[in-house]
Amino acid sequence: MTDPSIIPLKPIGHVRNETKKPAHREWGKIESVLIIDPDFTASIDGIEGFSHIIILFWMHQTRGEIPVKVHPQGRDDLPLTGVFATRAPHRPNAIGMTVVKLLERSKNMLRVSGLDAIDGSPVLDIKPYLPSDLMPDARYPDWVATLYRE
Repeated sequence: MTDPSIIPLKPIGHVRNETKKPAHREWGKIESVLIIDPDFTASIDGIEGFSHIIILFWMHQTRGEIPVKVHPQGRDDLPLTGVFATRAPHRPNAIGMTVVKLLERSKNMLRVSGLDAIDGSPVLDIKPYLPSDLMPDARYPDWVATLYRE
């Protein structure tokens, strides 16, 4: 019987971009190339039909103590909030998830914009962004609106 606390993950590729440190904030302007392992090239067939895709990646340079609460984006003017109620990179499991714009596919490479991963980040999975992913009745705390007004 396998131990359910052991979760084997095998990267399917890696990120290439100009961002070398995780402190970057203007992720929407970043273009990245996802280099998919040649063994998985056929697995991305048809992905070019989607304008947006969901990328799951490992935040491989996240280090240090895992806080229980954080100020969102490290801003003291925002409330101290449980880490699971934020997108803070310091988490018990360093898994990142981002919806990105798919700009181009060329063989085993996907060029995307808006990925908040740094150069060398292992890609864990790719999923298509579907109409059912849009939640029209979504709600969020007031402090989130503060971030998006700026």
